[in-house]
Amino acid sequence: MTTKEHKEVGGQLEGERQREFMAAILDDLRALEHMLQNNLFETGVRRIGVEQELFLLNESWRPARGVLQVLEKLRDPAHFTTELGQFQLEINCDPQLLGGAGLGLLHGQLDQLVERARVAAGELGMQIVLMGMLPTMQKSDLSLDSMVPSSRYMELNKIVTALRGGKFEVAIKGLDELVLDHDSVMVEACNSSFQVHLQVAPDEFARMYNLSQVLAGPLMAVSANSPIAFNRRLWAETRIALFRQAVDTRKHKSVHRELEARVSFGTRWVRKSIVEIFKEDIARFRALVGTELDESPMAVLASGRLPQLKALRLHNGTIYRWNRPCFGVTEGKAHLRIENRLMPAGPSTIDEVANAAFWVGMMVEIGAREEDITRRIEFDDAASNFYTAAREGVGSNFTWLDGNEISARELVLEQLLPLAAAGLRRQGIIEEHVQHYLGVVENRVKTMRTGARWQLSSWNSLRDRATLSERATAVVAATVARQLTGRPVAEWERARMDEAKVSAKNYQRVEHYMTSDLFTVHADDAIEMVANLMIWERIRHVPVEDLEHHLVGVITHRAVMRFIMGGGDPRRTPVSEIMKKDAVTITPETQTIEALRTMRRLSIGCLPVLHDGKLVGMITEEDFMDLATKLLEEQMGITEQLPLPIEKK
Repeated sequence: MTTKEHKEVGGQLEGERQREFMAAILDDLRALEHMLQNNLFETGVRRIGVEQELFLLNESWRPARGVLQVLEKLRDPAHFTTELGQFQLEINCDPQLLGGAGLGLLHGQLDQLVERARVAAGELGMQIVLMGMLPTMQKSDLSLDSMVPSSRYMELNKIVTALRGGKFEVAIKGLDELVLDHDSVMVEACNSSFQVHLQVAPDEFARMYNLSQVLAGPLMAVSANSPIAFNRRLWAETRIALFRQAVDTRKHKSVHRELEARVSFGTRWVRKSIVEIFKEDIARFRALVGTELDESPMAVLASGRLPQLKALRLHNGTIYRWNRPCFGVTEGKAHLRIENRLMPAGPSTIDEVANAAFWVGMMVEIGAREEDITRRIEFDDAASNFYTAAREGVGSNFTWLDGNEISARELVLEQLLPLAAAGLRRQGIIEEHVQHYLGVVENRVKTMRTGARWQLSSWNSLRDRATLSERATAVVAATVARQLTGRPVAEWERARMDEAKVSAKNYQRVEHYMTSDLFTVHADDAIEMVANLMIWERIRHVPVEDLEHHLVGVITHRAVMRFIMGGGDPRRTPVSEIMKKDAVTITPETQTIEALRTMRRLSIGCLPVLHDGKLVGMITEEDFMDLATKLLEEQMGITEQLPLPIEKK
């Protein structure tokens, strides 16, 4: 290979191409340092901007692959663009001065743009919803067919997958536990956020960035809105755990070596300038993708113009700090921003803007009072507070300034809300807006009714009247309805089953209604155990699996009765003697009509559901009876929800 040649391994930059792009990144870094040394940045101005991500829904409240059609209707690339998934849409509001009516103007434009998206989606038979994670999302929604057909996304998936060297593995434990593997970065598309940008001056960047890290814990506690994923109750803000694992390029994690993930809180305080963060990220992470290099930044500076620093910004865009440093040029002026990426989408636009007001108010006031907040709290305590809040939400307890232990509720109500109000007033925000937006946060914390708490309360209240899939549908449908009212989440009533219109499309695939909370036995278990299990749980079919969860057979109620009536010894005889070994199976993606036809054709009462050869669910003839009853009730206009006598296992 000559010095002019290059290659790509799994799509990633290698050889001369890697060296050229890294040289461009370093050139950009030198130009940035020159600009900082020569005061070429806008100062004395505070601006705030937001990015709103949301999900598109079909008539069954599930992800709808329609973003390209919606964008075609909107025809406004300045304010609407794609995200990773075809069922996602991103809205970009115009930056506003942080002062006077700035927050109100931001909120007004956000509502206007969300409504435009809602109308455009509605004309195409879709709806929109603002949620951090979509409870109705299934693994089958995350195929590469659902990725936006963008060369950038395709290349990034190719590279990250190659670096990972195998399947992406997700393991999150909350009230329930999620263990998931996937073959692409599309798991990232489960997340939608509300990102807030705050413009800061270069000489205050380090101090303000560190402050944003300190405030990440309490801000996360009051804004959590993503407690449910794949029918599991996980963290209050599950996005934090899922996103970190969804784009983790590390092939292995060794106890002998620390390897930082590309999604992280960071590793240390910033001491002097934004350059420190860029240098650390360049040192830790190789460039993943390149771009056309059409400028020499130092030459551009020599000509009296401002460079775009495209290579540095592109590299920065592939490293996902929860507080991300940003460089930009607007109307011929360079500026620095802190992008707060930790807040989820929803529950409502007023909740989101209230969260933004809470954050920027604290940033302004504490930033004016504290010369160096890192003297009062350890970095590891700030990081621990953040992850604790992501897990526990508004019920968290923190190690706060000067080593004080305090609950999130007490901290926010007694210390941080007054500081945020002072900061907004310091910026000249209209008093009515100060009271309005911070009042939303105050009421939410006083009542302990965050988005995460509302979802879990709704989910649990439906426990005895609906399957997991039906609960997810009800929560999403209710969220859509509540968002239309414009009320903050603290005023929302729980989701009800009658809010989710039942249709056959809600049950098109087996995964939409299969029983996944299974009671199983092993082949060498005694038949007596199976008989008792059937009596205790009122079930008629029990799967038999091995230690790796591979299906080895099925025991039916009829087989157990025949054995016992025939005089067999249920205590000494193993299950393997009477189980059906060649059971017919299906997958979660199997169409419902096909599953029904299979059961009728073979005259069987159950179908085990396998994924990658492992048992993940079961459907029975009773499931089809329940399904038929629900569809008939909907067709006849019956809305009263009758509780099931026994929650089906």
